[in-house]
Amino acid sequence: MIDANDTTSTRPYLIRALYEWCTDNGLTPYVSVAVNEHVQVPFEFVKDGEIVLNISFDATTSLKLGNDYLEFKARFGGVAREIIVPIEQISGIYARENGQGMAFPISASKSAKQAPQRSVSDKVAGPLASTIEARTTTLVSVESSKRADDAIELEDPPRSPTGGQRPTLTRIK
Repeated sequence: MIDANDTTSTRPYLIRALYEWCTDNGLTPYVSVAVNEHVQVPFEFVKDGEIVLNISFDATTSLKLGNDYLEFKARFGGVAREIIVPIEQISGIYARENGQGMAFPISASKSAKQAPQRSVSDKVAGPLASTIEARTTTLVSVESSKRADDAIELEDPPRSPTGGQRPTLTRIK
């Protein structure tokens, strides 16, 4: 009999499935990432210990959705950057246009796997350490509705020409 602790996480498989669903339906896949010392992202775009990344085919180069890491190259402010995110740091994946997707819990007690050699330097990650450790809230759902009291507004993604409601993430405390 297979023990549940011996199986691999379902998270990378669900992320790949939702990425494929978004692209098959002409939607733009975004991932929300809880930033810590194991995440390699442009820190100037991190807000409150989180960053939202567009992982669409048009926005990335060499996208790899592996079982352990999300890796790709993208331009931020015209500067090419290599992005490396441990899968367990992805707190959600959703379609920009309609907010449909899935959120994942981020456990503060769970230690992330060591990032590859090209990970973030200590002097960049250091100032974020207290902000990241203070984050103990778990994301549990992604919704398209607006609730002023419960919603966390994401960065303003470009609006579609047809308008529509902006997606929000809901935190349950």
